[in-house]
Amino acid sequence: MTSYSLFITCPRGLEAPLSEELAALDCQDIQATDGGVACKGDMAQVYRINLHSRTASRVLLRLTKGSYRNEADIYKLAKNINWFNWFTLEQTFKVKVEGKRANVKSLDFVGLKIKDALCDSFREIYDARPSVEKFRPDVRVHAFIDERNVQIFIDTSGEALFKRGYRQDTGEAPLRENLAAGLLLLAGYDGSQPFQDPFCGSGTIAIEAALIAIGRAPGLMRRFGFEKLQNFDKAEWVKIRQQAKVQIRAAAPAIAGSDNDRYMIRAAQANAAAAEVGEFIRFEVKDAQDARPNGEHGIMISNPPYGVRLAEVQALQALYPQLGSWLKQHYTGWLIGMFTGDRDMPKFMRLSPKRKIPLYNGNLDCRLFLMDMVKGSNR
Repeated sequence: MTSYSLFITCPRGLEAPLSEELAALDCQDIQATDGGVACKGDMAQVYRINLHSRTASRVLLRLTKGSYRNEADIYKLAKNINWFNWFTLEQTFKVKVEGKRANVKSLDFVGLKIKDALCDSFREIYDARPSVEKFRPDVRVHAFIDERNVQIFIDTSGEALFKRGYRQDTGEAPLRENLAAGLLLLAGYDGSQPFQDPFCGSGTIAIEAALIAIGRAPGLMRRFGFEKLQNFDKAEWVKIRQQAKVQIRAAAPAIAGSDNDRYMIRAAQANAAAAEVGEFIRFEVKDAQDARPNGEHGIMISNPPYGVRLAEVQALQALYPQLGSWLKQHYTGWLIGMFTGDRDMPKFMRLSPKRKIPLYNGNLDCRLFLMDMVKGSNR
């Protein structure tokens, strides 16, 4: 099989766990950069990354790379791609351009140039061109431009990979699934430890924990962009999916989620059932401080509410010392992970984190604070 240059995007801060996932899938030349990981792999690996990666956002396959002086050079590069090897005249497409210190008038204009090059390629052969579709294109083309070089990719994922295909009701601001999975992996959760989330909201972190615990590929419930490409090998894909189904285990250690909002717990139960992990998670309506360990040496990962307005911040900071005492009293021997936009949280909880991992929740600069609960750790 041909080996391709791939770029796998992820939420910023998850490059390390993504690199480990790619290594486990036997990808070659793995190189992490800000917001993603470059590697080499064949089409079967492209299918596997899309299906199995818990932290990836998109799997992009590079069609060309070159230097440019102006927009005409970018047009030429795009015109030399054999677009028909990838999709047909009848399929719709969309071009997205991103740049860092790009020496061009506007990224939109570059997008237009790439679109023209693609359409002109088709026109020369078929005397017709494929149509642009903004919302649900069959094929997505991504270009990245820096000071000197441009890279053009075809997106093999389609919808972003955090969309696992099960979600019913998200509540107001759910954590993206690949970020939730990343928090678990960064904390060393491997599915063998008891797990708890006492601020579980619509259940995202607990559901990702259950998927890890039973070894279920996160992409089993959805379709992918590569299924619409010309070189799609259906037999190979059926085989890869089948192998993934065989790997699913029938049991998991204790996994629990709780929240004081009855409506959120109902949403979490519906989401877990839709993700086919409902039987592995115990969801309950309760105040965080009423939660108790569901086993020994477990892992708690939570995204507690954090305030935006000053009054909210003050109210929460009054609550943090109580949370700190509750953890010290009941969770000795556990690893506690708090994911928050509030840098001062550990200080107010009177706990000292062993690791502070910078991560982004969308554009929000956050931290994952990892704290070992040691007996007598009351400061």
